[in-house]
Amino acid sequence: MKHYKILAILFGIFTIMTIGCEPDDICPESTPTTPSLIIRFYDISNQENKKNVFKFRIQGVDNDAPLPNYNIVTTDSIVLPLKTDATSTQYKLHEDYTYNDNGTPDDTSDDTIGGNEDIITINYSTEEVYVSRACGYKTIFKNVTLTIEPDADNWIQSKESLTENQSVEDETAAHFKLFH
Repeated sequence: MKHYKILAILFGIFTIMTIGCEPDDICPESTPTTPSLIIRFYDISNQENKKNVFKFRIQGVDNDAPLPNYNIVTTDSIVLPLKTDATSTQYKLHEDYTYNDNGTPDDTSDDTIGGNEDIITINYSTEEVYVSRACGYKTIFKNVTLTIEPDADNWIQSKESLTENQSVEDETAAHFKLFH
């Protein structure tokens, strides 16, 4: 009989400990975090039709490395991360990108880059939003604007924000259209 009492007490202690435990402090991968800006490309002649950009490459301004997944690809949409510690982000968008090292891969002085490069500037304000104890905070972007820097040969002809006072709070829909 004593053994049953001890087992009952141990079971009670175990039950109280299990109920009182906190869940693991691991942020699930399915939890939305800081969103990226989504841009879709459209045909300037028929603005309801999406249009691919060929031999497409993206890189940050002052950065020679291409953005992952955007090094000489064909696409009609892009997902761009924005800087959370700044109020603007700039990208170089290349159409018909080519690179020629002239047979001297160790000498960059004779390298040539072809194609048409346009620079876009994205301006915004940031806001920190609490997600959970495990996930911490995420940054959302408010009053987002996009500017196409003018040059002698812009391949991006115009842009359109999909909402007034554009914000980037999730990645469920496009935020801007670029026409070419």
